[in-house]
Amino acid sequence: MDQFGQMDKLPKKSVKLFSHVLSAHHIWNHRILEKVPEFEVWQKHDAKEWYDIHYDNQRTSFEIITNSEDFGRRIDYTTTEGRAYSNELKDILFHIINHATHHRGQILMDMRSSKIEPIPMDYIFYKR
Repeated sequence: MDQFGQMDKLPKKSVKLFSHVLSAHHIWNHRILEKVPEFEVWQKHDAKEWYDIHYDNQRTSFEIITNSEDFGRRIDYTTTEGRAYSNELKDILFHIINHATHHRGQILMDMRSSKIEPIPMDYIFYKR
């Protein structure tokens, strides 16, 4: 996200994918909290809004984790296609991370194909 903020022009596909990552995280948080999401799953967000959306997503997920006593509890939800499902909270939280990782890999490939060398995004680089 920081690298995007320093770029004059962002690759279109990367903007679409990162917006999707932010929206999906928001939607899953709202499903867990039994709230109506404010975003559509493929809603494009202005890059200037990314940090605030990301921060809100992280803060909300942290509150969910902090206030949960039973990570095995089932969360009933309806998909964006209107289908009803139920999954355990721990699996939804894992999915949020895994989903973002998948799309970040796509973003890295898009950046490279656009002749932009992305910064390392492996978790261990972040922790160093």
